[in-house]
Order: sequence, then structure tokens, then C-alpha cells
Amino acid sequence: MTFLARLMRFLFWVVMVSWGVRVAGRLISALLQPGRTPEPLNSTGDLNAEQSGRLLVRDPVCGVHVAEKRAIPLRENGELLHFCSLACRDAYLNSSHKLAANA
Repeated sequence: MTFLARLMRFLFWVVMVSWGVRVAGRLISALLQPGRTPEPLNSTGDLNAEQSGRLLVRDPVCGVHVAEKRAIPLRENGELLHFCSLACRDAYLNSSHKLAANA
């Protein structure tokens, strides 16, 4: 056989073995964790109560998306804002006070 044919045959078997190892790993992990099933949607199409806490909110200062549970809330003028850090919250408060003073 030529060198190219041997190389192609070697690459074929490397791909087949790696695919087999990956499938075996997924099969073993599925057998070890039988209770892992995806959460269904409610009949109304809304997320269930556990998933509703995973919503992302956007920081108005830097634009970063943060999990609602980890965000720093601030209620100002009846509006609830979420910030990624205390620095962004303070920057927002300082800029809003400057705007109020200039008005």
C-alpha cells in the first residue's frame, strides 16, 4: 500500500476510536445520573418557578447581563434597576444626581 492509503486508514481508525470513547463516556454518565431530565414548560408556556430565578437583567451603566439573583437592585422613582457591581450602582447614582442638578 502507498503511504497516503496507510495514513488515511490510520486517521479513519483514530476518528472511530475517539468517537467510540465519547459515546461510551456519555452512556456511562447517563447511567450514573438517571434522574437528570430536562424541566418541562408549564401548560401556559411559561418557565416553572425554579427556572424563573435564572433570568438575566442588564446593567444600565456598563451593559453587562447579570443573573437576577446576583444583581444589586436599586429602586429609584418607582423603577427597579439591577447593577452588576457596587461601582456601577454608584456611577449611576452620581450621574443621575449630576443630571438632576443641571436640570
